[in-house]
Amino acid sequence: MWDQITTNFSFSQLWSPIFLAGTLIVILLYILYTGPWRHKIAGAEPVDWKKKTSFVAGALTFYVGFGGPLYLISHLMFSIHMVQMSVCFLLVPPLLLYGTPGWMLRPFVKHGGFLRPLAFLTKPLVALVLFNMMFSFYHFPIVFDYLMTNYVEHILFLAVLFVAAVIMWWPMICPIPEWDTMSGLKKVAYIFGNGVLLTPACALIIFSDSMLYETYSNPATWSYALGLCLQLGGPVSPELYSQFVPMAPLEDQKLGGIIMKVMQEIIYGSVLGYVFFQWVRTERSKDDEEINRLLSATRPATRLE
Repeated sequence: MWDQITTNFSFSQLWSPIFLAGTLIVILLYILYTGPWRHKIAGAEPVDWKKKTSFVAGALTFYVGFGGPLYLISHLMFSIHMVQMSVCFLLVPPLLLYGTPGWMLRPFVKHGGFLRPLAFLTKPLVALVLFNMMFSFYHFPIVFDYLMTNYVEHILFLAVLFVAAVIMWWPMICPIPEWDTMSGLKKVAYIFGNGVLLTPACALIIFSDSMLYETYSNPATWSYALGLCLQLGGPVSPELYSQFVPMAPLEDQKLGGIIMKVMQEIIYGSVLGYVFFQWVRTERSKDDEEINRLLSATRPATRLE
């Protein structure tokens, strides 16, 4: 399949050089401001290699999902579209948030005009409902087919959905320590809530006995949406449809729903494990401190001769 893709699509269509250059510039600035230029920001502290690796991985994955080959291929098959959704909205935000030091964000959030909306939107219940509602709305057939065949609206909706994804992850992986007020047990419940709210959309796709999306079942609509993705201003040849869809559209649709659910479980499960062990470690540290305090209080005072 890759040979067919490289034959039918140019290097710039596959790799989006301008998008790649922008991503590399962002990574370079991040490395400079967390390294030799750190002293230019008040209150800047050293950033460990884990956080730096997380941010760079998140930025590169963002590029692959929105500007690299995965974005183009997601227009060819619905199952690959769901891989792209999982990567861009469930994997990229936590990588970026974990890798962004709090001192880098404080100058932006300290202003009331930005602080008040962010404080409201990052409330766990608001963040939880906002992302899952928008994600499910995006995959309503009539909405999905409309957005896939209207370039500007599609890009705008994806941008807003990505912001909603970052807001959804914020209560779990808050980069500003003083804002990280949700306890470990509540974070565990929050992750479970996310999994529950995303399940109906996946189930609708998996168990549907008919095609939901004309974009992936009608060669004419498919070719038009692909043409917009390539920014050609019109459809590509519908004859390409049979070359790039190796399975029946309904099977591809069901596979897409399964992929979304499995990747969601893997990503949420990984974060759940991290949050749980961090919570256990914190509680154990508190218990040790309490035991030491009690021992110190009951230990007889040493008399000076």
